[in-house]
Amino acid sequence: MKYCYSIDIGGTSIKYSLFDLSGRLLRSWTLRTNRAENGKYIVSDIAITLLADMDSESIQKEELIGIGLGVAGTVTANGLVTVAPNLGWRNYPVREKLQQLTGIPVFVLNDANAAALGEYAALTEPVHSMVFITLGTGVGGGVIVDGNVIAGCQGAGGEIGHLHVEDRETQPCGCGGSGCLEQYSSATGVVRICRKFLLRDKEKRSVLHGQQELTARTIFDAWKDGDEVAAKSVECMASYLGKACAMVACVVDPDLFVLGGGVANAGAPLLAAVEHYFFKYAYAGCKNNRFQLAILGEDAGMYGAARFVLQNKNQ
Repeated sequence: MKYCYSIDIGGTSIKYSLFDLSGRLLRSWTLRTNRAENGKYIVSDIAITLLADMDSESIQKEELIGIGLGVAGTVTANGLVTVAPNLGWRNYPVREKLQQLTGIPVFVLNDANAAALGEYAALTEPVHSMVFITLGTGVGGGVIVDGNVIAGCQGAGGEIGHLHVEDRETQPCGCGGSGCLEQYSSATGVVRICRKFLLRDKEKRSVLHGQQELTARTIFDAWKDGDEVAAKSVECMASYLGKACAMVACVVDPDLFVLGGGVANAGAPLLAAVEHYFFKYAYAGCKNNRFQLAILGEDAGMYGAARFVLQNKNQ
């Protein structure tokens, strides 16, 4: 029997999975990410874990067609991670190093691109093109055309979170720029927006006034309960996201936009708000683009990394 490993490398944890060649998940497990010394031990830890698993499960190297890695960073076509801030990597040849340690072919892509590929594979109705946007602490994305990830020449394809959407912004984004979509439509972004409205609208009654820990979840819960300040905050973040999708549509014109990540757990009401602003700003030729919520949750990346191996195993 033939297999592939799929590994989703995050700043806090690493998710390991074993798939068969039909794309069926056989099992998965999670271990802590060792970020000591700028991530020096991450790859060796992965190699040790995989080799130990192969030994315990009596899997031979000849039975493995590859290892798929989804990495929270910018990844070039040859498996070089140019920057992964949460891991401490810069110009790090992760593909080369893991292949040397395991003797198994390695296929690397950005984690959001992996999640996009996973969500694409999970669609019940096939489409020609799809744009996936993940709304979490930041905003990530992935563009799929004809089943393939469009990563670009430097691995920055799909970095939707760093579309410039606001000229008046003075605070820097984590990328070093300012006015990025991530500053408004992420979990941290909507909290930031809400804090500004709470300061500006002190006279308005809101359950959010005086909350010790303001989070995206408390804001969305208040919004669903009719809180006015929460509603203004969510409308603001949705307007930026809808406008950004309209920009992307003029370039890609995808059949489908898929929203995932923790913020997207707000569900259909948020999706409807984003769609409203998309159709407000979209070019007339893009008015038929569709929107839906992601279905794989936190597992999207591991499914996508496995699919990436299956797509590229003969290269």
